[in-house]
Amino acid sequence: MAQMEATRVRINVPGNHLMTGLLGERDGLLRLVEDTFPTVAIHVRGNEITIEGPDAATEAVGRVFEELVVLLERGQRLDQAVVTRAVDMVLADERPSEVLTTEILRSSRGRSIRPKSAGQKAYIDAIAENVITFGIGPAGTGKSWLAVATAVAALQQKEVQRIILTRPAVEAGESLGFLPGDLMAKVDPYLRPLYDALHDLVDGEAVQRLIERGVIEVAPLAFMRGRTLNGSFIILDEAQNTTPEQMKMFLTRIGFGSRAVVTGDTTQVDVPGGRSGLERLEGILGDIDGISFVRLGSRDVVRHRIVQSIVDAYARYDEVESS
Repeated sequence: MAQMEATRVRINVPGNHLMTGLLGERDGLLRLVEDTFPTVAIHVRGNEITIEGPDAATEAVGRVFEELVVLLERGQRLDQAVVTRAVDMVLADERPSEVLTTEILRSSRGRSIRPKSAGQKAYIDAIAENVITFGIGPAGTGKSWLAVATAVAALQQKEVQRIILTRPAVEAGESLGFLPGDLMAKVDPYLRPLYDALHDLVDGEAVQRLIERGVIEVAPLAFMRGRTLNGSFIILDEAQNTTPEQMKMFLTRIGFGSRAVVTGDTTQVDVPGGRSGLERLEGILGDIDGISFVRLGSRDVVRHRIVQSIVDAYARYDEVESS
């Protein structure tokens, strides 16, 4: 039986100076691509990369290297995590160069804050285009952190006058009455993740000054009742732990010139009675212009890869249990 000829693709890298970053230290990134596509042979000579193998795999590897070259040309440093994400995106027919080069913000430490998956890019695009955006997905998808980053960018660009970060103060069966200390000491454990995100993006002293001036407000959800929030970027985090009544109260606080992001994970509902204000909300509000629902999944997890595997395993288990 005659053997099928292998497809051959050549990539000419524009400049030898890009080759070190493209191949990695001791060719580590090259080996990562080779291990991911074992049916493909990759040969490097000077600044030319030749790829041989089955049609689909060879074309995919060619697109991976083309996208990685674009990332390098736009100043993106390549490492194993970036290359792995680029491969995943190419296999999903996505463009890493369009996703990974979108800058949201530069942190106080000079770090460029960018989306790390196509789902995250769709999320920040939705925030930019809508009055209210719901970011729903498992832990590790960056839904809260990216929302805070987008809020800080909007404040810096004077699109809003203040940032309001809020959470329901009922989680894991606890209530404020069972926690020691005064009110702020009681709510601090619930709000700490939002403080941490702020301090990761903005200098610590600057955060404190902005809080003292009321430009940044971090408060439990109960503090939103009776207010109208104008000119604000409002983030409701852990929204799966609101009741339907609390969710309605929050959404009707939004005033002129404001944007809101609501984040949550519907698989982690701890609200007493299990009546989450986030569940079935898309069926109620999904047709309203200016409201967007973005679903993030395991492919958007940017923590250790084992977290992605854990999320997938729980999803399979839940699917079996519900069938």
